[in-house]
Amino acid sequence: MNQEFTRDRMLSGLDRKFDVLVVGGGASGLGVAVDAASRGYRTALLEAHDFAKATSSRSTKLVHGGVRYLEQLNFSLVTEALRERGRLYQNAPHMVTNLGFVVPRYKWWEGPFYGIGLKLYDVLAGKLNIEHSRQLSREATIEAIPNVHQDGLEGGIMYHDGQFDDARMAIALAMTAADHGAVVLNRMQVTGLLKSDGHVSGVTARDVVGGRDFSIEASVVVNATGIFSDAVRKMDDPDAISMIEPAQGVHLVLDGSFGPGTNAIMVPHTDDGRVLFVIPWHNRVLVGTTDTAMDHPELEPRPLAEEVEFILRNAARYLQREPAITDVLAVYAGQRPLVHRGGTKGSSKSISRSHEVVVSDTGLVSIMGGKWTTYRQMAEDTMVHAVAVGDLGESPCVTADLHLHGWIDRDDPSMPTDHVRRQYGSDASALDELAAEEPRLGESVHERLPYRGAEFAWAARHEMALTLEDAMARRTRALLLDASASIEAAPLVASIMAKELGHDEAWEAAQVREFGELAGGYRLLS
Repeated sequence: MNQEFTRDRMLSGLDRKFDVLVVGGGASGLGVAVDAASRGYRTALLEAHDFAKATSSRSTKLVHGGVRYLEQLNFSLVTEALRERGRLYQNAPHMVTNLGFVVPRYKWWEGPFYGIGLKLYDVLAGKLNIEHSRQLSREATIEAIPNVHQDGLEGGIMYHDGQFDDARMAIALAMTAADHGAVVLNRMQVTGLLKSDGHVSGVTARDVVGGRDFSIEASVVVNATGIFSDAVRKMDDPDAISMIEPAQGVHLVLDGSFGPGTNAIMVPHTDDGRVLFVIPWHNRVLVGTTDTAMDHPELEPRPLAEEVEFILRNAARYLQREPAITDVLAVYAGQRPLVHRGGTKGSSKSISRSHEVVVSDTGLVSIMGGKWTTYRQMAEDTMVHAVAVGDLGESPCVTADLHLHGWIDRDDPSMPTDHVRRQYGSDASALDELAAEEPRLGESVHERLPYRGAEFAWAARHEMALTLEDAMARRTRALLLDASASIEAAPLVASIMAKELGHDEAWEAAQVREFGELAGGYRLLS
């Protein structure tokens, strides 16, 4: 465990010039920070809010190749994603697990049609494949996904992809970067770009917590702000053509009884031509997602009523026990940073899902688009340009085989088996020691949540959680697992965090109020 992953320590490291300065603490920015720091470059990452605050904590929780892109014949995108899926499966065994997906068959021709496609999926994965796909009989399909709609069911096809917890992965990446010497800070708002002789030479930034302003020099600045990338590009050049079109994806969280067993359902065609997933996750079931073009990026997007209705309607076609709006424990929305070249807009399904690196005339390097699964390749591609722009001197990329913070061999008997402690990997034993320090740290914070007080104390002490939201939404997933229960647990958690962070009762009360207002947006029914 890195005992020094604290904000005070990170702030003290800002008084120097960096080789690489990354703006943005989501998947792409954290990936670049890990890549740069592990090569030996002096690296800093500044996040205006919290790590994975926006899109990167609101995904479908899959490390996957993208089965639906096979139908579009986008073999290069699938192959890249499958390769990166395999690497992440190896480099973060405590984070990424094997998840079986079943495509139910209701027509005879679906067997060979989907079967051939999924065999190709296996072939494209090569030696990094997780497990081979196979045909299932009607009986085996029902056994694998017991809540599947059974009328007319002929059988199914099972394939395998990876599953993870996106926000916990973000923390693992932040700590991995710090383990390799990077300065990593949340609540550090970049307010402008420094320039020298017409070249971007650093940033100005404000510490949102302490109110202090900084001027930070760097050989190269990387813009990795996801859906907000255009705003940073326009800090550099007000006339820059917008390249990001946000597309909203919504997920509903249901009780685990809607997906009994350990396998997911993949619905290959919904009303709008997308796939729909019904996925077991943290003893709950995720159902999603939608694909709605949005006019502008939002930090806290809200689901549209028609998106919720779309998910419930399409899920009901494939589930024997149909979910109703009253069954939804939480709903969350995220916005994908889809890339277009500006000037022309189209449906979000037609815009590129791949990533693009753009270097401005002044040397600002922007990484845009992509997805969680390919974050490592995105970072490597970004660093090719960053090294050249910053004239850093060549140092090879080592992330293809780099173990992430908390790594434990998948077959090690010390690997935690429960879904909460497993995310901490090699830190789990220290977490358990913390739980033994006082009674309330070893006790559950709420009967409908899988967390002890220790997870929240740990978040404040070791994972740079500064607010109740940080701890409830991202260091743990309490908000997503049950929004109402998280609101009910908020006073206890605030008390635990206040003790760790040295705050008073007024801080606790303000945090409970602010979190309650936020969490209300994750509930469909009051």
